Amino acid sequence: MDHILIERRQFSGGMKGKNLRYLNEPSSGAGRMTRTGFVLLEHFSLPAFTQALDTLVTANLLRPGLFSTRTFGLSDGEVISDLGLVIRPDSRLETNVLQELDLLVICGGYRTELKASDEFIGLLKMAAEAGVLLAGLWNGSWFLGRAGVLEGYRCAIHPEHRPALAEISKATQVSSEPYVIDRDRLTASSPSGAFHMALDWIKSLHDKALVEGIEDILAFEESRYRRIKPTENISVSAPLREVVKLMDANLEEPLELEQLAVYAGRSRRQLERLFKEQLGTTPQRYYMELRITEARRLLQHTELSQVDVLVACGFVSPSHFSKCYSAYFGYRPSKEKRLVK
Repeated sequence: MDHILIERRQFSGGMKGKNLRYLNEPSSGAGRMTRTGFVLLEHFSLPAFTQALDTLVTANLLRPGLFSTRTFGLSDGEVISDLGLVIRPDSRLETNVLQELDLLVICGGYRTELKASDEFIGLLKMAAEAGVLLAGLWNGSWFLGRAGVLEGYRCAIHPEHRPALAEISKATQVSSEPYVIDRDRLTASSPSGAFHMALDWIKSLHDKALVEGIEDILAFEESRYRRIKPTENISVSAPLREVVKLMDANLEEPLELEQLAVYAGRSRRQLERLFKEQLGTTPQRYYMELRITEARRLLQHTELSQVDVLVACGFVSPSHFSKCYSAYFGYRPSKEKRLVK
């Protein structure tokens, strides 16, 4: 029987790239495997770590062999994450492993103690001198700053730890952005920031199609870490934009007005005046509107339970959440229409 050669049908328009990225097309960024190591500090943020790791693992699913990943501890023992899960790293971080890495990621967390041994600081300095890219998640930037390898760089760090970093690394420009990639330093202040930091880094190594493929696959997982960008649709001054970004980056554990004022370098009264003049509301009400809007998005577009949603948006109890939701939308969150398929 003769074999009939059938020409593969091509996708049209915007669907072309969306589908071709899942096929075994040759990669424009093909080459040597990029070797990545994650240093898991005590009480590190498990969500931030997994969001960064997920992007690399998913990239390998789409195009096998692009990345290798290893985990390291500062000792031979186990490490406890912020969620109480016990992790046993692959090995201890030592001098000899630095030459086997292209990127070293320091994974911190909200309760990670800002204290570093001379040995750890020495290893970070050696890594920088060896040309290894260095990254910090959550308050991981503090350890890079402590090693003196953030001098003259922009970086991101969780707002709670910004003053501590500024104190030890005065030549570092601390940003309120969820993530910053500045030359050979990559930093992120949150799980969402870690996800997009890793995506941007992958894009610099490979191509946009690969990144879009990763985003498609991880869209649901990433959605629980929020991608509202409130400042894109409003015209406000730079100081107010800074505060709104801080609010947006801290929906799960809302910051007090006094904390926002300190982080933004303004007084409480100045903040209240900025919100009144430019947005016609109070900081507290605007913060609530951000949280309730994100809650509605999660209820409509994800499969998260109502309890998961209220926790993700910083509400203290189901009754409080239901009361606030009803006040804005006229019905209880349990009545919200689910749009996920």
